[in-house]
Amino acid sequence: MIQDFPPELQQFASDNYAGVCPQAWAAMEAANSGHAAAYGDDFWTARAADALRNLFETHCEVFFVFNGTAANALALSALCQSYHSVICSSVAHVETDECGAPEFFSNGSKLLVAATEQGKLTPDSVRALATGRSDLHFPKARAVTITQATETGQVYSIDEIKSLSAVCRELGLRLHMDGARFANACAALGRPPAELTWKAGVDVLCFGGTKNGMAMGEAVLFFDPALAQDFAYRCKQAGQLASKMRYLAAPWVGMLESGAWLANAAHGNACARRLAAAIERVPGVAALFPVEANSVFLRAPPRVLEGLREKGWRFYSFIGGAGRFMFAWDADPARVDALAADIAELAEAKRE
Repeated sequence: MIQDFPPELQQFASDNYAGVCPQAWAAMEAANSGHAAAYGDDFWTARAADALRNLFETHCEVFFVFNGTAANALALSALCQSYHSVICSSVAHVETDECGAPEFFSNGSKLLVAATEQGKLTPDSVRALATGRSDLHFPKARAVTITQATETGQVYSIDEIKSLSAVCRELGLRLHMDGARFANACAALGRPPAELTWKAGVDVLCFGGTKNGMAMGEAVLFFDPALAQDFAYRCKQAGQLASKMRYLAAPWVGMLESGAWLANAAHGNACARRLAAAIERVPGVAALFPVEANSVFLRAPPRVLEGLREKGWRFYSFIGGAGRFMFAWDADPARVDALAADIAELAEAKRE
């Protein structure tokens, strides 16, 4: 079913709705000049990889892939054998929205799911799953994956990441970070990327570009180069080795060298806070989770949510039945205010 809408009526159902930001577009256009070596053996790919190393203040192995599902699934497959397991939250994207890709690309590594009320893993939940069984009849825990920012729009603090990493080291586990909205987490915490990743004990990061303002593309960063052995072969086998790699890599150059990666995220976060503040005193309406990144999960009577749809607003309803609103790099504050006004109007009408 085609779900087009007038472009002037900006929607907040997903940050994937947004177009490409000017910095990413300009870099891709600049790369579209003349010939360049294929399969990543080109100037733009090298420049993008070095820009990521500079941003993270360390030498790391960098790979560019088309999308987040491939990034997560291939990264986890590099950490696990088929008889291993990966510990994740019950609402982690790898569990709920990747169609079994982590299991497929790892040839069967099982996801062990921890019930989490608000989408965050804790050291205790990791320990319980990792040590619950140690017999040969059950897959051996090998990795932990956390989502930053989480699927509920919250952010792991540096101390929380360090605590998880400490448990991982104790139990011989690797720590993977699904960073589809990693930029939003950096903007929310106001700390350098290195402090949220390898300095806190993260082994592998999947850094999201698509939701941050690019047309497509994610970067997989291995902070322990040994873990990246043969990863290029995994990318090739999975159909993730772009023949014209410069078009995946160049937007990263534009985003990183201009600072747009962080500015875009900060704007999305600010728009989420704007909506949350505007509805704070609306009767019967509240944010289901703390608003820390670029999403608001709206808990409201069914009639309010139905009324929003009748007014033309698009959003997803999941995780507790709340309406989810996502704010991208180009979110229009005036449109955010219009959404807030409609929420208030519908809530008041319900009371009459």
